[in-house]
Amino acid sequence: MTEGRIDKALSGFYYVATAAGETLTCRARGKFRKEGLSPLVGDRVAVRELGNGEGYVEEILPRRNAFQRPAVANIDQLVIVASGAIPVTDPFLIDRTSAVAALKDCGVVLLLNKHDLDPAEELYRIYTAAGFPTLRVSAETGEGMAELEDLLSGKLSAFTGNSGVGKSSILNRLDPRFALKVGEVSQALGRGRHTTRHVELFRLPNGAEIMDTPGFSSFEAEELNWELKQHLPETFLEFRPYLGQCRFVGCSHTKEKGCAVLEAVRHGEIQKSRHQSYLRLYEELKPLKEWEQKK
Repeated sequence: MTEGRIDKALSGFYYVATAAGETLTCRARGKFRKEGLSPLVGDRVAVRELGNGEGYVEEILPRRNAFQRPAVANIDQLVIVASGAIPVTDPFLIDRTSAVAALKDCGVVLLLNKHDLDPAEELYRIYTAAGFPTLRVSAETGEGMAELEDLLSGKLSAFTGNSGVGKSSILNRLDPRFALKVGEVSQALGRGRHTTRHVELFRLPNGAEIMDTPGFSSFEAEELNWELKQHLPETFLEFRPYLGQCRFVGCSHTKEKGCAVLEAVRHGEIQKSRHQSYLRLYEELKPLKEWEQKK
């Protein structure tokens, strides 16, 4: 058996990079479907080679984490690309995505693109205060690209963000060999066309490994599950110092008297917009029941 990692998945085929520098074109065994599993880009797998660069994925090795949509695994950090220019990013989308990442033991980096058009002062203020590594860049001028390469070095990172915000443009700027298709932003609608249709892993000369994934719309209800409901306060990292300090056990941090989190919001120690996102997620998750979740 040969071990490797899935670098690309497309139309039922898995492209597995091996330690020998080969890329094997593989199908997955039917047993995965029976077990309710699917190989994902980023998975380390065991492959039975058939010759002529082909093979079958026989085993998925233990994962650090896995996301359903986008379908990726073993991510070190999620790079959320946002913008203060058209299309302007809704902070709730950042907060929802970062909460899912925190639940899955995945770091988050916030990348504010189009700095040449808008410095995104409010987003920068909110997320630096919340403790996120936050970097202003411009895919157009190259500003911030050297700092971004340092943040990516030695890690497997997945890029995501609202459509039209410039994920593919940033990757092309990092390394023109990517030659990713770049979409235009509709001035009438204030959003971009989706140009990333599948997930693929790329390597930079500095050893960084990165994925360009579909946009925020892919983070759908599958990730808003019972587990997130149970651990929602901990996924807002700046809440953590205040958890356990509330007057009442089981405090929901929504409206209770003696809530340490609400007190921190009132004193500006937690950003108001972050707590508003928490409340919105809390309400979205509230109807979920444990027995309704897929086994």
